[in-house]
Amino acid sequence: MESEQILASSLPKDLPATFMKEITNDFSPDQALGGSVFGTVYKGVLPDGGGMIAVKRLAENALVHLGISFKTEVTNLMAIKHENIVELVHYCHEAQKKVVQHHGRYVIVDVTESCLCYKYLPNGSLNKHLYADATSINWGTRFKIIKGICQGLHFLHKDLVGGPLIHMNLVPNSIWLDDNWVPKIADFALARLFGQEQTRMYTVNVKGYNGYIAPEYLYRGEISTMSDIYSLGMLILEITTGEKNCAVSEDRSARLFVDNVHQNWKTNEQLIYKYPSLDPNGLQQVKACIVIGLKCVEADRNRRPSITDIVDKLNGKRVPIFEQASSSENA
Repeated sequence: MESEQILASSLPKDLPATFMKEITNDFSPDQALGGSVFGTVYKGVLPDGGGMIAVKRLAENALVHLGISFKTEVTNLMAIKHENIVELVHYCHEAQKKVVQHHGRYVIVDVTESCLCYKYLPNGSLNKHLYADATSINWGTRFKIIKGICQGLHFLHKDLVGGPLIHMNLVPNSIWLDDNWVPKIADFALARLFGQEQTRMYTVNVKGYNGYIAPEYLYRGEISTMSDIYSLGMLILEITTGEKNCAVSEDRSARLFVDNVHQNWKTNEQLIYKYPSLDPNGLQQVKACIVIGLKCVEADRNRRPSITDIVDKLNGKRVPIFEQASSSENA
């Protein structure tokens, strides 16, 4: 803890682009930890034994939302602290000249190098672990990850001054894990930096993230906290079942995956078959997560639960919206 405080105080908040290149070996693919629609994350090795940070290099010349200052907004984001939110510690935002080829000629253009620096998390993204081996993460850890993600999203939706922060890109790559398997939500405020329309353009046009986009967002551009709830539901179903959401261009909201969960995870007998070694309490947790996940991915956003309902259900409370869902499925 003391070394982290020294790191935070010894480095300037606005780091130069040359420093970003130095600690990532010029953004070497060998240093890449993963990525998202907004850019690639690299392992940054600090000089003089200073440890490591995760450096997210944003898409080149990504347009900052009109009416805000990158420095001001990032500084505000650095003040956000929660156990289940990745800690933003530094940033880089620097205009540079770059030589590029244009119509057969070399020209000098202005580009902006923008990086966000996060606390390094040794277990990487959820995406690395979720599908590698169905038995690599036991149910207790899976349930801990689900609860942590939900607690982090509750913080973003309900506890921030100034109203809810809509994530808009809640996918396995945007969930990072520390050395105790505590989940941390990353990419949690890039919509504030780029504006909702540019964020929507990024997320909708990237084929790899089919399956997590709410239908009303994908087809009508409607954005709300319920968009995040849909994505959260997909995450919960994947974490619980250990099955990959393999959406295709013809099924971008992964309705086939949802139908498969409906069919194969409906009865107590099916749950026991999938998790034969769990005690009754663990099986109840699995059942609750299936019910929650399926309710979150309702096509009609008005039928989805709030994040408060979800957290209450995970904590064992009786929540009417889930009682109705469970009754209809058992009918």
